[in-house]
Amino acid sequence: MTGFLHILRRFWADESGTTLVELAFVIPLFLLLFFGLIDFGRMGAEFVMTDKAMQIASRIAVVRPAACAGVPASNARGATPVGTVPPRFGTPCSAGGTVCAATATITCAGATGNATANEIWTAIAPLMPAGSSVANLSFRYEFDPALNFLGGPYVPVVTVELTNLNFAFVTPLGNLAALARGAVPGGPGWGVPFPAMSMSLPAEDLNLGENG
Repeated sequence: MTGFLHILRRFWADESGTTLVELAFVIPLFLLLFFGLIDFGRMGAEFVMTDKAMQIASRIAVVRPAACAGVPASNARGATPVGTVPPRFGTPCSAGGTVCAATATITCAGATGNATANEIWTAIAPLMPAGSSVANLSFRYEFDPALNFLGGPYVPVVTVELTNLNFAFVTPLGNLAALARGAVPGGPGWGVPFPAMSMSLPAEDLNLGENG
């Protein structure tokens, strides 16, 4: 019995292999932090490049034919009240609510069949996040009375926006983020929604521009 107790005391006092046990606990945490830094670095880099891509996209969009169907080429006369003199061509649309015909905001997604969308995508594709396509671009043409006059070319405010895109993590951080938001993890490579980014500029020679 005394010998057994002696062996037991030696067993509890023996620290051989404790370093390996500690390493087994520390290594996963270290790797998670290390690859997490890489992932967030990738996210920051893609955010900066995408922001620059949206600037390029909007600059091209304002000097090219519309990427959406139905955008008018010129400003038509609005409804003139009975007994009043119709405004002359050249009158600013901002001079009154009925000078120019009301023009609805037109929005569409980028399509490969549209020359303007294709030109924009060709220019910005090297800067865009992995897995994105021209369909992730959204175009909006919005009427601004201060930019238009009766009978003149239609000059909208053009907005190009990046939508419906996920950032894919190479580490389990994406799944952890899903759990934190109450969502179901999607497995390796699953990511989080990429922030919507947009850029707006007033159009220039939208109805005629082909070479800038």
